[in-house]
Amino acid sequence: MANIKEIKRRIKSISNTKKITKAMEMVAATKMKKAIEAVLKTRTYANLSWTTVLNIASSVNSNKDLHPLLCNRKEDKKIGIVLFTSNRGLCGGFNSAIINKAHQSVLKHCGETGKEIGNRVSKIPEEFIIVGKKGLAVNSWFNYKIVAEFPKLDIAYEVKEVIAIAKLIIDDFLKHKYDKILVAYTDFASVSKQVPRIKQILPIDLNARDDHLGVVGQSAKVGTTKKYIKEKEEKYLHDKKNKYLFTYEPSPEKVLDAMLPRLIEIQLFQALLESNASEHSARMTAMHQATDAANDMVDELTLFYNKARQASITQEIAEISAGAQSINN
Repeated sequence: MANIKEIKRRIKSISNTKKITKAMEMVAATKMKKAIEAVLKTRTYANLSWTTVLNIASSVNSNKDLHPLLCNRKEDKKIGIVLFTSNRGLCGGFNSAIINKAHQSVLKHCGETGKEIGNRVSKIPEEFIIVGKKGLAVNSWFNYKIVAEFPKLDIAYEVKEVIAIAKLIIDDFLKHKYDKILVAYTDFASVSKQVPRIKQILPIDLNARDDHLGVVGQSAKVGTTKKYIKEKEEKYLHDKKNKYLFTYEPSPEKVLDAMLPRLIEIQLFQALLESNASEHSARMTAMHQATDAANDMVDELTLFYNKARQASITQEIAEISAGAQSINN
């Protein structure tokens, strides 16, 4: 039977750890509530902004007049990926899920240009822009090049948090440094479910079917992504059939020049909010599970402690009885 003092020390140690995980769970729950409120307030606006751009872009008919941010390149020679992760760990598989999702996306887009060796990839024409310190793992895990790192707040309230990121990727895209830019983020579905997603953000694909562009983190009430996109397409076709006409001043091109950068900022900001809500939900769940596991361990060790203590008392009684009997004899 294990030493009673050792068992008692382990019970005390686990109880202290349980207090820490419980406190972290409460802090994560508070941050999660604020993050969810923020993400729910902006979803409608993010989706409406995309619909508005669709209407404006449809007014530009000729391919030569397409805005540079709308034009697809003939070849994807180089791809940039904006990766949203957390600054800290202790949030279950939150970071590993989105990093692995980004890695799978790289393998999908690189085709035969990439060569996988073990858990590392070489000669891949992809570069990462990191938002959140844990995103640095893409370099240590898969040897991807990181060209920029941006700080990330636990709770974001203003779009200015992503303006620098938006400016960087827009400038790089217009300078033909990248032929395509993707965003890797974790979509908040519910407190118990967070879905890692990869979506194309540049060039803006007006015919996108399932890349979630403009459909960032649709709520459960809307339904599945495919259903939501289908409803949007039907509405768009209905509007086109009925030939709703809009007048843009000074011109649709000028309006697009002003709106498209704002659209990129809104989409990045929405992805940041989704990632924050997912992170705090994952951390709260992980800390709740850790607290439950600590309770189970304490109960189990308490049972061992009681058995060991009972065995010790029984042994002492037996020794006293034996001693008394030897004296009487």
